[in-house]
Amino acid sequence: MDTPSHQDALGKLQDRASALLDAYSADSPLYQGIPQSVVDVDFVPAIRLNLALLFTYLRDGVEPSEADTSSMVERAREVLRDGMSLDVVLRNYRFGVAFVWSQLLNSATAAERAAMLDAAVPLAQYLSIVTTRVALGCFPHTPDPQWEELERRRGMADALLAGEDPVEWAHDPAISVADAFLVTVLRAGDPSPGTMTALRNRVHEIPGAFVRMDSGGWTALTPIAPDDDGTAAATRMSALLTAAAPAQGPPTFWVGVSPARSRTDIPAAHAEAQVLGELGRCLSRPDIVGRRAALLLEYTIAVSGSACARLAATLDPLDDQPLLAETLDSFLAHGFNQLATGRELNVHRNTVTYRLTRIHELTGLDPQHPADVVTLSAARIAQRLEAASFTVHA
Repeated sequence: MDTPSHQDALGKLQDRASALLDAYSADSPLYQGIPQSVVDVDFVPAIRLNLALLFTYLRDGVEPSEADTSSMVERAREVLRDGMSLDVVLRNYRFGVAFVWSQLLNSATAAERAAMLDAAVPLAQYLSIVTTRVALGCFPHTPDPQWEELERRRGMADALLAGEDPVEWAHDPAISVADAFLVTVLRAGDPSPGTMTALRNRVHEIPGAFVRMDSGGWTALTPIAPDDDGTAAATRMSALLTAAAPAQGPPTFWVGVSPARSRTDIPAAHAEAQVLGELGRCLSRPDIVGRRAALLLEYTIAVSGSACARLAATLDPLDDQPLLAETLDSFLAHGFNQLATGRELNVHRNTVTYRLTRIHELTGLDPQHPADVVTLSAARIAQRLEAASFTVHA
């Protein structure tokens, strides 16, 4: 359909799509469902170009030229070099358009809905054109030495993380493999666009480092010197990442670190670092870097399997008692000090005592008894892990 009213509806849809992108904020509830891999590659500029080409195609019916999509192909190559897999890159292009399209549909007028219905087939054709060009553009016919080295590094990282010796590259003069590594696993909360890429680039610059992306963030292997037990390497990594964190406000990413004193220790260290990184994210810890020695209780709960769920269920009676849950959190945070809890909550100490008694009555555990308060503290950790969907990413 090519009528003035149809063209007018497409114009209004494009204007609203542009306004939607102008209002982008990582803190906005509207954007909370966007995968981290989309936010991390600068969502707004990429989708803006994508939509501009789409609406031109919908209006004119002329396929975008190779030159029109060249910047999209080049950006895909860049994020592939950063470690993102091709299937994630292609999924991101589809997701960006689908996300904005669904938001437009939610508030579309009757005329706009009709235009969007007419655009269903062209939309599918456009996405096919773009993803095909990106896929083909990511496999140049002429060898790219930088590309080939990155591919070798990814293969070596995969081998090391799987506990295998990367013998295929053992004699590659361009890439050395250390005997011991610090395994660092990063998990993202709500970082600003591009943060994750910038962090990966910093780690890439460390001599002998390997970086591998996964669905929750990325994993880095950085060499440990022969005379270091991992402490110095962890301190350097902490300084590097802390310098990249926001100067104000809570952290937006967390890492778990674990030393592997031999290559065969890497899988176990990786598993430990994954848990520590996830603990930082799920518990919104103020410290960016998590070490097992500082998180012994939390780590034990996280890896306890079904026991974690049973612990969390201990606090089910408080689900419809927000004041009691808030009092328990404050009481635990202030080291079981009722006066400090009362000051934070702006209530009298007697009120705190009454609420702790009610917690005892409802849960069967007395917050004023040493053994019971340890159980309550563990249960609260388990509950927070469940609420934040604690998981170890592959």
